[in-house]
Amino acid sequence: MSTATPPEHDSCLSLIHEATHAQPGIVAAQVDPVRAQMTFDYDSQQLAEPEVAHFALELAATFQKRFEDCALRLDSEGRGVCESCALLWSNRLNGHGARPSEARVGEAQSAPGTPGRSPSPQRGARPLSASYLGGVFSITYPAPEEAPVNRYVQTLEVRAEPGAASVPPPPARRFPFTADQLEAAFTGVTLVAMLGGWWAERSAGLGGAAMVWYAVAYLAGGTFGLKGGLESLRERRVDVDLLMVLAAVGAWLVGAPFEGAMLLFLFSLSNVLQAFALDRTRNAIRALMKLRPKTALVRRSGRTATLPIERIVLNDIVLVRPGERIPVDGVVIEGESAVDQASITGESMPVNKQFGDAVLAGTINATGGLEVRVTKLAQDSTLAKMIKLVEDAHSQKAKTQRWLDAFEQRYAAFVIVFTAVVAVVPLFLGEAFDTAFYRAMTVMVAASPCALVISTPASILSAIGNGARRGILFKGGVHVEQAAGIQVVALDKTGTLTEGKPRVTDVVTADGGQLTAVGGPPSAVELLRLGASVEAKSEHPLAKAIVQAAQARGLKLVEVTNFQSVSGQGVRATVEGQEIAAGNARYFDGLTLAGEEMARREMARLQDEGKTAVLVARLASEPAVLGVIAIADVLRRDSAQAVRDLKAAGVARVVMLTGDHAHVAEAIGREAGVDAVHADLLPQDKLRLIRDLRAQYGPVAMVGDGVNDAPALATADLGIAMGAAGTDVALETADVVLMADDLRQLAYVIALSRATRRTLIANLGFALLMIALMLATIFFAELSLPLAVVGHEGGTVLVSLNGLRLLAFRR
Repeated sequence: MSTATPPEHDSCLSLIHEATHAQPGIVAAQVDPVRAQMTFDYDSQQLAEPEVAHFALELAATFQKRFEDCALRLDSEGRGVCESCALLWSNRLNGHGARPSEARVGEAQSAPGTPGRSPSPQRGARPLSASYLGGVFSITYPAPEEAPVNRYVQTLEVRAEPGAASVPPPPARRFPFTADQLEAAFTGVTLVAMLGGWWAERSAGLGGAAMVWYAVAYLAGGTFGLKGGLESLRERRVDVDLLMVLAAVGAWLVGAPFEGAMLLFLFSLSNVLQAFALDRTRNAIRALMKLRPKTALVRRSGRTATLPIERIVLNDIVLVRPGERIPVDGVVIEGESAVDQASITGESMPVNKQFGDAVLAGTINATGGLEVRVTKLAQDSTLAKMIKLVEDAHSQKAKTQRWLDAFEQRYAAFVIVFTAVVAVVPLFLGEAFDTAFYRAMTVMVAASPCALVISTPASILSAIGNGARRGILFKGGVHVEQAAGIQVVALDKTGTLTEGKPRVTDVVTADGGQLTAVGGPPSAVELLRLGASVEAKSEHPLAKAIVQAAQARGLKLVEVTNFQSVSGQGVRATVEGQEIAAGNARYFDGLTLAGEEMARREMARLQDEGKTAVLVARLASEPAVLGVIAIADVLRRDSAQAVRDLKAAGVARVVMLTGDHAHVAEAIGREAGVDAVHADLLPQDKLRLIRDLRAQYGPVAMVGDGVNDAPALATADLGIAMGAAGTDVALETADVVLMADDLRQLAYVIALSRATRRTLIANLGFALLMIALMLATIFFAELSLPLAVVGHEGGTVLVSLNGLRLLAFRR
């Protein structure tokens, strides 16, 4: 198998050479991977040195990547694959249970394939895991170790394909059928042979033929179970497959081959139904893969061509026509269009995109043509990261599942010992061997933990798939469980509760005129126009907010002269023959202005509301205050409703954490309806508060934008990142990622997690009840082996289907 794409397409060296080839003026590039250095030869007539330095910085993110995250999809082609097999491979990967810190690569204690010995894990590899229900190996390794990792995975005797986030198509199959399809076919053969044996057994003179039919049924129905059981035994493990095979063999020995064949048939049928049902939990990855176009129309060096998306390099220009999916992440440089982002962010309405706006791979360009400058390679796009997150989430098991994995081994061994006791003890009490042994085989079937083992992953993976369809990405089953116990939600202010950018909220003139969202007196409109004209040449964020407010109202700004700026205070310029100034109160100290007292009272009122006030005045012959413009980072439209939804979902306390001033924070907190506001916080203060809240109320979830909140996100019991489509830090730090800036999804996360917890409890309780009920019936009502088989396999299928109900969960 191959875990990597061909070197000429995938290596950093290839990407760098492609990018330099597309950059006019770059003659050659030399790369030293050991020293992590790039050297460029360039034509100084075409490029200046600062331009070359800027170009090199753009490549740094790709070149300096030290670790590769490899998610390998397990391929069940041509062999039986099960959750027990995946556990076996996980043990091999981690050196038979060695602690992650002890894992080393390339220190194989025996040659690959040596019976009874397993290679040690790879040097530099971080904790590895495999989950067949998720269908994923998750491996993180240093980039230079790619070849050793490839060779090592080959020794595991399991076929794997590159993760779904990888660009190249999977290799061609060696077999026409997958193991799931083969097991389904074998299950059909088992049924036919079982019925043939039953008919022959009841027909005169066909006793020998009946044994042949039953032998075929055993062979077809027990092949996969026997193979899995023997593989586990070689690793000194006992699993459910082995228990079923032993029970079937025991039934044959006591003269009940029909019951043994029925056991194998129903066990195989149960596995087929589980595979079919759980395959639906992987639909999230398949759906995401379909969003990725294979090719794109690219303009490079003045020429336009259709290229595979893996050949697109940074700063390429991609042309996207109406109705097409955007192939890579980038920034619009030409055109305007509505873009449907529902597939990535979950937003129900198209979002208008124009010059300077970011667009995401996999979204649909609805109306106009767009020219997009590429900012991320195909394998680094938001869509690729989403696919990888979902793959990794499938491989990261919940606490309950990890506990059941360990419990299964001890419990299976206990079942074998208990079965032996049930078979042997009655013999000393004078009971016939056939009767005692038959009862023991029935006990083995009834006590087997199939339903227990399958109950958790079926529920967890369904919840992960449900969330992915809504733009909610759980980074593992453990976080699905963790969210159910959250008692406190701590919300960052800037960019989370608020929009994160200043907006004009009030325009008040000296004569009392107020500019509102609907309209205002001419004096207020004129004040905004004059203020924006003066601020147009300033780079200050507040100045930009005033200019944007004027442009949004269609006001025509005038060109100013004699522009002057005092950093941190204000600006002045000549506007249509008048000297107009705009700034804070300190900027006007020492000047005598008509209406100044009124203006300062108005500024104080606005500042008490958490707003920043800019005073606009006319200087020169008759100095006078024209009015005040207020700017604030306004509350998101859905913030107050999101807080109410969290409380309705059972969260005990919702608090706001911010580094902003107290009076600003208090105003936002009152408007949002949070229970408490903590302001003037440094990053270390946020960490302290999270610990205090946890000690006082219980588990805490921290919600932030994933950049300055990264330490708090990592410290909280559950870190939730907002708007992660635009920030890599959010995807790396948080436990749950909300791809859209929609705070109302927080309540959905809590509700889905608690529904999952209820389903887990119901499944585990039902599985244990069925085992206890069947064991009691065996000893007190002589439950037959066929009925025990039906009860055991029926319970397994029922808990699987109950878990799959979470795919359709709605709040």
